[in-house]
Parts: sequence; structure tokens; C-alpha cells
Amino acid sequence: MNEVLPIILYILGSILLVVLIILGIKLIIVLDKVNGIVDNISSKVESLNGVFAMIESTTDKLSVISNRLTGGVMDLIKKVFKRKKEEEYEDE
Repeated sequence: MNEVLPIILYILGSILLVVLIILGIKLIIVLDKVNGIVDNISSKVESLNGVFAMIESTTDKLSVISNRLTGGVMDLIKKVFKRKKEEEYEDE
């Protein structure tokens, strides 16, 4: 019995070592595939950066135009109310 137990442990250890080596190789293969997918996605995102830059510049231009229009309308409203106040002071 004393001789059989170490032999069984050595066999089980060898089997465990082989299984771990196989799992390690499969893990390396999976990581290579994931790396390829990440590189592919990264290149696609970089190709979309131009589109997003164009959209951003367009929204910036529209923002400037809307700010100018809003400022013009506010100036017009201020002038109208300023005239009404001046007319009220003249009437008194």
C-alpha cells in the first residue's frame, strides 16, 4: 500500500500537468483571437473619427449661428423696450 499511493499521486499529477498545459495553449489561442477582434474594432472606430469630427464642426457652426441670432433678437427687444421707456419719460 505504501508503494501504490505515490504512484497514483504521480500519475494524477502528470495528468493534471498535461491538462493545465492544454488549457494554457487554448487560452493563448483565445487571447490571440480576442486581440485580432480588438484591433479590428479599433480600426473601425478610427475610421469613424472623421465623421464625428465633421458632425462636431457642423454643430459648432450651428451653435455660433444660433447664438448670433439670439443676440440679434435680444438687441432688437432691448431697443423696443428702451424706446417705450423713453417715450414714457417724455410724456411725464
